[in-house]
Amino acid sequence: MPRNFIREAGPKENNSLVQSMDPPAKDSRSPVSRPVPSRGQPSSSSLKMFLVALSFAYFAKALSGSYMKSTITQLERRFDIPSYLVGVIDGSFEIGNLLVIAFVSYFGAKLHRPRIIAVGCLLMSVGTFFIALPHFIIGRYKFDSSVRPSVNSTNIFSPCPASSPGALSAGDNSSEVPVAGCERDSSLSMWIYVLLGNVLRGIGETPVQPLGISYIDDHALEENAAFYIGCIQTISVIGPVFGYLLGALCAKIYVDIGFVNMESISIAPGDARWVGAWWLGYLIAGLITLLSAIPFWFLPRSLPLPVDPQLEKGSPEQANSIKEHKYQADEPANCLEMAKDFLPTLKSLLGNPVYFLYLCITIIQFNSLIGMVTYKPKYIEEHYGQSASTANFLMGIINIPAVALGMFSGGVVMKRFKLSIMGAAKFALGTSLLGYFLSFSFLAMGCENSKVAGITVSYEGVEGPSYHESALYVQCNAACHCSGKDWDPVCGENGITYASPCLAGCHSSSGSGKSVMFGECSCIATGNQTARVGLCPNRTACDHIFPYFLALSVVTSFIISLGGTPGYMLLIRCIKPQLKSLALGFHTLATRTLAGIPAPIYFGAIIDTTCLKWGQKSCGGRGACRIYDTAAYRTAYLGLTLGLRAVSFLLCVWGFVVLRRHVRRQERGPLTNGAVAVAAELEALRKEETQGACGSDQNQTQPSSDCNNPERETRL
Repeated sequence: MPRNFIREAGPKENNSLVQSMDPPAKDSRSPVSRPVPSRGQPSSSSLKMFLVALSFAYFAKALSGSYMKSTITQLERRFDIPSYLVGVIDGSFEIGNLLVIAFVSYFGAKLHRPRIIAVGCLLMSVGTFFIALPHFIIGRYKFDSSVRPSVNSTNIFSPCPASSPGALSAGDNSSEVPVAGCERDSSLSMWIYVLLGNVLRGIGETPVQPLGISYIDDHALEENAAFYIGCIQTISVIGPVFGYLLGALCAKIYVDIGFVNMESISIAPGDARWVGAWWLGYLIAGLITLLSAIPFWFLPRSLPLPVDPQLEKGSPEQANSIKEHKYQADEPANCLEMAKDFLPTLKSLLGNPVYFLYLCITIIQFNSLIGMVTYKPKYIEEHYGQSASTANFLMGIINIPAVALGMFSGGVVMKRFKLSIMGAAKFALGTSLLGYFLSFSFLAMGCENSKVAGITVSYEGVEGPSYHESALYVQCNAACHCSGKDWDPVCGENGITYASPCLAGCHSSSGSGKSVMFGECSCIATGNQTARVGLCPNRTACDHIFPYFLALSVVTSFIISLGGTPGYMLLIRCIKPQLKSLALGFHTLATRTLAGIPAPIYFGAIIDTTCLKWGQKSCGGRGACRIYDTAAYRTAYLGLTLGLRAVSFLLCVWGFVVLRRHVRRQERGPLTNGAVAVAAELEALRKEETQGACGSDQNQTQPSSDCNNPERETRL
């Protein structure tokens, strides 16, 4: 036979050859612990079932998470809390992750991953239901209003109290007088139930991402893994579309719908005191999450290793080079042995410089991203004067689909061009930089403040924000003894909004609900001196800018999300296969601990500094903000977002240098191994020639011991 098909082999080589030629049935370990390559249909169908189940779980958790963010302003107003405290509630989800994610990622990779994901989905559902609990025990919502309808609708009610010796002096707040039920409401902060429910939801979400992604990467062909993960990431971005649309629907419905007469409600969805049916969406999201847990109970612990048909035609070395990225867990060891191995494994993971720098960069970028996404609906509401329902609808129907398309397109690009590690890193950085520079245009798309007398303008209409309550009191309303804490805005004929009809100097009113009209307003010097309920719509310039803001938001979201899937694959490919689950879990742990928890809190605290007028709780104390300084809000919100991303780009330069060294080191490894293999082949050929000479020159009856060494064998 030709020489390149017959050559001698040593004892170790023979042992490996014999093992490679053994059929799969002779493996001493069970198929669960060591799956064999298979092209069978059951393996493919099980993987597809897992893909569908994981996609639905991603959809459910993304829907409930985005719905939480869509109710930010609703929770603020319902529980009378500032933005930073809502940030604490939003960050409590990450606290739940922090409690268990490292252990779930490490121990879960060695156990039954699908069933652990099922338990997580069940806990998510229970936590989501728990968030809605306060609505059913807190009582009816009572918004602050200085207007009290008279018993007889034919009587004329005067918002301006008559002067009397017992009347309150200007600046006193009658709302600070305790009312019935005040002690009960103040003794129990109902928002704590929302926080605890969100913590439980975070605990349940823990195993879905690290165990699900690692399960797919272990059981799918390498060229398909990126595409599958891209599809799942796309589904996870489609979830927020329905989450925000659900938020838009619920925000239109009054919080106590069915229990109050809606004709008597004097506020509209665009009012700063309006609270939608925030609890209804959590019941729907909890039911969907509960359904997502069912399929995982019927999936196997592990699947056979995938085999590429093209690799079967090649050499075993080519197949092994692909399978080295696949990790199949051994039979589960006892918990003590796994616990002893945890810290050394974590040390090995963090010792990877590429992984460590990637972790630092994404932590900073996630601070920017989470802070921006959390308060973007609120930014649209406060800056562009849109209602909560409109802001959520636009986020769901315009912005989120652009992100989904970008994530999917990134996965397609990764598969189509078969990007290497360096190629994926360059692509992710390039798209991020382009989106970053486009984002600077948002700073130029500013809106003016609403004209509110005594707050953003003087009573004569001169612009200039005022942070002093004394500016609300002027000669025209001095005789009314108004409270400076009330927020019941009315729009005067002169186009200026007043904080309350009392501060507008109104002495009469007529009508009911949203159609109330106030007359004889001494602070309105034009026309019939009348005012109507609500803010004045005097921001026409802002209405013209808003469509451009939406268009640019869609473009930047698409461009930035293009690098999402390639960046995620970079995380997977820069670490050892057996560390994938731990790496994904620790990455999620770090980003949520150092970004998911603090970002909503300090973003909210900075936004609170731009508040011009705070609401007042029924039992005293500061409530939710009613109106913000628009220019300061824009500078704080966008400036913090862009500043954090700028810092991350500085680290990217160092990260590229380290990544390039890592790639070159990996490229030199196969070359060195190849040179050794070539040298071994040449040595084997030389020995074959020597053996041939022995067989022809020496006497066959007296063979040399070297030529007839029993350990020297041939293989086909």
